[in-house]
Amino acid sequence: MTDATAIAADLARRIGVRAQRDEPLARHTTMRVGGPADLLVTVRNAFELRAVVRFARTRGIPHIVLGRGSDIVVANRGIRGLVILCRAEGTRIEGDTYVAEAGVPMARVATETAAAGLAGLEFGLAIPGTVGGAVWGNAGAHDADIAAVLRSATILRATGEEAIVGPAELRFGYRDSALKIPPDANDVTPPAPTDLVVSTSFALRPSSFDEVRVGLDAIRAWRRAHQPLGVPSSGSVFRNPSDGPAAGWLIDESGLKGHRIGGAVVSEKHANFIVNDRKGSASDVRDLALHVRREVERRHGVRLAFEILFLGDWDEPVIEQDAS
Repeated sequence: MTDATAIAADLARRIGVRAQRDEPLARHTTMRVGGPADLLVTVRNAFELRAVVRFARTRGIPHIVLGRGSDIVVANRGIRGLVILCRAEGTRIEGDTYVAEAGVPMARVATETAAAGLAGLEFGLAIPGTVGGAVWGNAGAHDADIAAVLRSATILRATGEEAIVGPAELRFGYRDSALKIPPDANDVTPPAPTDLVVSTSFALRPSSFDEVRVGLDAIRAWRRAHQPLGVPSSGSVFRNPSDGPAAGWLIDESGLKGHRIGGAVVSEKHANFIVNDRKGSASDVRDLALHVRREVERRHGVRLAFEILFLGDWDEPVIEQDAS
């Protein structure tokens, strides 16, 4: 990025946030891969989030907002421009409404609402990301999703205006919303969305901590039994098809469990997870994901859609050849 030093100085002077040059992104993603960001800044509240995003937009600085770095794979060469790590984690409870800023981890949402005797967000324990990303992608697990509990979201529009919108305007679908630009079938590097979640409110139901704890314990047990915990991954690689078998079943039936490229391997525990168990590179993960998609399409006639996003400055275009 040209003038990175000047931009960093301007961020410090105008907003009071410190930008880091050439910060490795592997340490900020759950897959533990990815090269440096030209500039990286961490925002600690909704005010800083708004201010930094508006700063970047008004100056035409390429930028992307990251939460906990799940559901993404960052290129070996990193991300050009400004990466904004969202650590805006303010929360409050108003009766049966839970209000959370965009950077609150979904696991904390689950435990915090449970402790307050509110039910409805237990599934958040299985979501590795933050509130903002969860709304953006209508995250869900265990037969529940964001769409069922969201009351409203405060959105920073691309125009700079702020709006409070409800579920109808967000047009939730399966792992989708109006905030999410659907990736082209032949492009694994879709553009970033232009509207940004700043904060949210959820409509929950009163319960007891003991009752909600039963649900949380069940989710913990299921994850331990079925998901590769404790090893770097980005969560589910593919969306489940709208009809027919789940992505994990299709991958398993294609004989791909344990298939490896470099340090990336299809999990033996859950076939829809790719884990980085040998200090693999971003290219290892991407190449393995594309291989899995081609093999499933060849064997089952189903073209899986990515749930993870491949972001950044890839050193070569993604070329998909027909499997022989």
